[in-house]
Amino acid sequence: MAQVLEFKLPDLGEGLTEAEIVRWLVEVGDVVAVDQPVVEVETAKAMVEVPCPYGGVVTARFGEEGTELPVGAPLLTVAVGESAAEPEGSGNVLVGYGTSEAPARRRRVRSAAAANGQAKSAPAPSAAAPSAPAPSAPAAPAPEPVPVSSAPAPAPEALRCEGPVPVISPLVRKLAREGGVDLRQLAGSGPDGLILRGDVEDVLRAAKAAPGSRTAGAPGAAASAVPTPPAPASSAPRAAGIRVPLKGVRGAVADKLSRSRREIPDATCWVDADATELMRARAALNAGGGPKISVLALFARICTAALARFPELNSYVDLDAREVVQLDHVHLGFAAQTERGLVVPVVRDAHARDAESLTAEFARLTEAARTGSLTPGELTGGTFTLNNYGVFGVDGSTPIINHPEAAMLGVGRIIPKPWVHESELAVRQVVQLSLTFDHRVCDGGTAGGFLRYVADCVEQPVVLLRTL
Repeated sequence: MAQVLEFKLPDLGEGLTEAEIVRWLVEVGDVVAVDQPVVEVETAKAMVEVPCPYGGVVTARFGEEGTELPVGAPLLTVAVGESAAEPEGSGNVLVGYGTSEAPARRRRVRSAAAANGQAKSAPAPSAAAPSAPAPSAPAAPAPEPVPVSSAPAPAPEALRCEGPVPVISPLVRKLAREGGVDLRQLAGSGPDGLILRGDVEDVLRAAKAAPGSRTAGAPGAAASAVPTPPAPASSAPRAAGIRVPLKGVRGAVADKLSRSRREIPDATCWVDADATELMRARAALNAGGGPKISVLALFARICTAALARFPELNSYVDLDAREVVQLDHVHLGFAAQTERGLVVPVVRDAHARDAESLTAEFARLTEAARTGSLTPGELTGGTFTLNNYGVFGVDGSTPIINHPEAAMLGVGRIIPKPWVHESELAVRQVVQLSLTFDHRVCDGGTAGGFLRYVADCVEQPVVLLRTL
């Protein structure tokens, strides 16, 4: 007889604990192959297609598009062929998640129609004996979990026996504790009775609407009452407007920038530079045939040369050890604006790349950012960030450091401006450069020296010949 295997949201690496379902790639009843992508999820780092380690027929999906699931929550169930032996996974790995280990739980296959029929005909369990079968009924297997989209309402009188209460996340447990909700008297609406955040919030809303007459398990039952949450200080309604949840990429950016502001005592210095010769050098390089060199790649090449002279800025602060850790490699991050928000892809070993290689890698990562296909590994591990905000038509900025890095170089737009050149007033291509740095790793002299060297290379690209 076929077995139904449960596939859970895998560990996506980099400390990520949850993901949002963006798009299902399979329907219930579809046949899937081993390692076939079944769902596209968005984490705080990137958009990821999740492959299923089992081959068979999809019998259930858990979670609608737009739902956030924690790592380890059920994604779908797959009915595999008849086999008495323990099934094996594909052996492949998804960002730190091995699929070679078979899941511990097994279930029998039954049709959705049978499940719905049984749910409609079965009487609600009594509060005194919620799990006692009818005297004449034969022993039956444990009930199947029902997908979120088609789950019947749980019996409100059901009470939980002793043992751990299945809760979807510690946040839900905290919410229940602060609101005085007894989780053991709460019937969850998730798979296998899993208690979701919405279940707790429903009870709290019911208790607020009728203080003292609602229970922690279900509205209307005669159990212990839930205390009414404290009323807000102001009785005025919340201001009207569009509310956008801080989650996914936007939420991760908010958390990281807030942490940077809390932990890093940053300072900013800036300088205007004549980029006329740099733009002429780029035009000459591109006129010679071969791949075109981007302006961003030239600034990246200048950055790596400057970091070789001022390694203090290619470092991070180890707070536990109270040490500044200088790094011997440059993984260069660069800010890229996408429809999903700001992301910072990382060019690995930028110090070992020439202008052509840097141009190609910038193009590849930028395209991946636009399509949402960057991997978590391509979004982490940066040691220094280059921020080309000039593409937005602005001259200057005081950027926030990309925690835990020590500095960020900002590049404004390059535009014609009046400039004193060789003791005469002329129209030159001018750019404003800004450096935001962690004042714990160096003082203003080091930061100023770095920025002045960058400006010298912009004004006289021949200076770079010393580092070739």
